[in-house]
Amino acid sequence: MKRFILLLILAVAFVSCKDSQKTSSETAPSENTADLIVTNAKVAVMDANRTITEAIAVKDGKILKTGTTEAILKLKGENTKSIDAKGRTIIPGLNDSHLHLTRGGRFYNAELRWDGVKTLKRALEMLKEQAQRTPEGEWVRVIGGWSPFQFEEKRFPTPAEINEATGDVPTFVLFLYSRGWLNQAGLDALNIDENTKAPEGSTFEKGPDGKLTGVLLAEPNPTILYARIGSLPPLSEEAMVNGTKQFYRELNSFGITSGIDAGGGGHKFPKDYTGTKVLAENGEMPIRLSYYLFPQNKGAEYEEFQEWMANNKVGHNGEIHLDHGYELEGGGEFLAWSAGDFENFLAPQPMLEDRPTWREDLKKILVLHAENGWPFRIHATYGETISNMLDVIEEVNTETNGKLTANRWMFDHAETVKEEDLKRIKALNGGIAIQARMAYAGEFFVERYGADKAKQAPPVKKIMEAGIPVGAGTDGTRVASYNPWPALYWLVTGKTVGDFQLAEPSNQLTREEALHLYTKGSAWVSKEEDVKGTLENGMYADFAILSNDYFTIPEAEINNLKSVLTVVAGKVVYGAEEYKNMNPSLPAVIPNWSPVKYYGGFQKN
Repeated sequence: MKRFILLLILAVAFVSCKDSQKTSSETAPSENTADLIVTNAKVAVMDANRTITEAIAVKDGKILKTGTTEAILKLKGENTKSIDAKGRTIIPGLNDSHLHLTRGGRFYNAELRWDGVKTLKRALEMLKEQAQRTPEGEWVRVIGGWSPFQFEEKRFPTPAEINEATGDVPTFVLFLYSRGWLNQAGLDALNIDENTKAPEGSTFEKGPDGKLTGVLLAEPNPTILYARIGSLPPLSEEAMVNGTKQFYRELNSFGITSGIDAGGGGHKFPKDYTGTKVLAENGEMPIRLSYYLFPQNKGAEYEEFQEWMANNKVGHNGEIHLDHGYELEGGGEFLAWSAGDFENFLAPQPMLEDRPTWREDLKKILVLHAENGWPFRIHATYGETISNMLDVIEEVNTETNGKLTANRWMFDHAETVKEEDLKRIKALNGGIAIQARMAYAGEFFVERYGADKAKQAPPVKKIMEAGIPVGAGTDGTRVASYNPWPALYWLVTGKTVGDFQLAEPSNQLTREEALHLYTKGSAWVSKEEDVKGTLENGMYADFAILSNDYFTIPEAEINNLKSVLTVVAGKVVYGAEEYKNMNPSLPAVIPNWSPVKYYGGFQKN
């Protein structure tokens, strides 16, 4: 009897144990249970096969799986967040390979943006409205991102129109790095008069009466424009941090999830990077940002790089909460100011031969990069500049036994790169980052260099066919708008923002090719092509649900695309329309007079 009771107790215990294990197994999350699923979509995976599927599953910030809605629903668990895409198109998050993000955020709340404005009449109305709310001691400023050809009037504003709109409020308007306008109050505030000497290679324009018109001309040296921007009153640190948050949200609204910062003039590291650094250290980055360091001290660039290399590590993410969230990549886009060319198509082409120290200045800095294993990128618009620079790169690479090109390096812009030099770039393991500058200044390029030369400026298809890695971008926020969709439209159609035809058919990309350059192609620029750029399994869960289908809408409508839901590392960073309730909170814009508070950034309507 005792033996029977003992066996009964053991049997009950065994059954209880099995039930407990079963319950535990049923309630414990499976390794294949997704954190987030998005179903009922048109998912452009952008893998080598250009796979299009229906749904996507995310786990731990990475793509768990893509497939049919039915298959992805099987990965849904008790705690899985589900989103219905309602038939919309999903693409990998856009990655701008040349965008001045940190500088853009630093100034964003101070600037009135004409990006996307359809008429000069409306642009001048905005100028007048902003002047009326701008407090004493502050300026109205329009710092690039627009083209006169985007306006119905197809022309620049006149100094008289700017003065009439702004009155006694100091105002500065910049067109790319070609020219600027100071109203009379701005000239007075900066103590500029007929006797003020302009920097070499630039001019304070005078009228027939010998009086200043307020027009500043870079011919082609943009120092006169940099100096005016640098003289404007800065925002407080609080407003710069706020502006950085506003700007990155603006980028998210277009589906941008990554950007590669090319430094920029008048933007010193680390002092002027505060806005982004604060977000990164607080775990608030809604975008993955890689940055290159751009020397500011003409004639002392070598010493700047020496200091940076002694105190900073390439590829270092620091104490940053988002992987690849704020990472140093190397040096550039200028390495030596004497070795730079300026893309002002309203002025004659600058020649390196006119600056006798350019070769030794560049070589010295390239050797430093080779010895320290730093990647680099070089601003070069013209084919003649690229040819000369390649001579130096080849020389340094030989003298350092291949150390120079053992790391990533590239030319930026390359509008008139020569076909024979593409072979040299390929042989040196180089890349090219192209930007939509021609979309904003192409008409002036044609006026100076002719329509035939514009057909292959830059020769994007030939670069790709040569097997050279290519990243796409805008060069926003000054030389072009930061909105990626007019840039994609330009790549696909060869047209400017004024719908002027530049590229010939052989130099126009398919929509898939253009999107590839803006995703996987750009990831190459920052050595991240193994972790982002497609929606393949294991890649970062960075993607955007678009307002319309990029692949099938009429070409002209590409300009108007935006994101309705943007996800970075599996987390929603932006939501609009039917996903508006998912949009993360954002602090109110400061200061109270900020143009962003009244107009936002890009004028979408």
